[in-house]
Amino acid sequence: MLPNINIQVNPNTHLKDPNSSELGRNIIAKSIDMIDELGFEHFNFRKLSKEIKSSEASIYRYFTSKQKLLLYLTGWYWGWMEYKLTLKVANIASPEERLIRAITLLTGLVEEGSNFAHISEARLQKIVIAESSKAYLNKEVDSENEFGVFADYKRLVGTVSDILLEIDSTYKYPHMLISTVIEGSHLQRHFSKHLPKLTDIDKNEDLITPFYVELVCKAICIK
Repeated sequence: MLPNINIQVNPNTHLKDPNSSELGRNIIAKSIDMIDELGFEHFNFRKLSKEIKSSEASIYRYFTSKQKLLLYLTGWYWGWMEYKLTLKVANIASPEERLIRAITLLTGLVEEGSNFAHISEARLQKIVIAESSKAYLNKEVDSENEFGVFADYKRLVGTVSDILLEIDSTYKYPHMLISTVIEGSHLQRHFSKHLPKLTDIDKNEDLITPFYVELVCKAICIK
């Protein structure tokens, strides 16, 4: 595990930092498991309270709603991706290589690890793939954005866009391209499991990351 790493999440997503107590960490751990198993629509705090053997009121001391919990989980994920990206591109002089590493990270599958005792990164990625659009495809998106809850995601897209602009400073659509790569890769992974006729899959090979690497390289004319 990496005990010295603390992924900061916008405080407007929660009333009390779940990292500050064993109960809070248990809320996060069990909510990841349950949202992955049940889906966000069928998940609620009543079911979560039974799973953690605590009261619903204790959960509401941390999160005002399951929507805020989803914002916390997705914010944590993008903060974790930003940290991993920093490590991936450190000391790499070539912007082309840094860009390919970034696209590979953002479109690839997370392997299960033991970096955090209370968070399964692999299960959290499955939630981000299946559910993260619910965090911003709603009527509250503008007010949530004013409170900065999407800052981690926007900063990550901006970082990769800046790498792209090092290669071609005249490219007009860097943020559009990078956000399309991230969201598109989520859709393709969802399609590959549930609507395979909408994608091109190979049981023996992950074609999603190579597709997006090729897409980006061709868009900005990297040979």
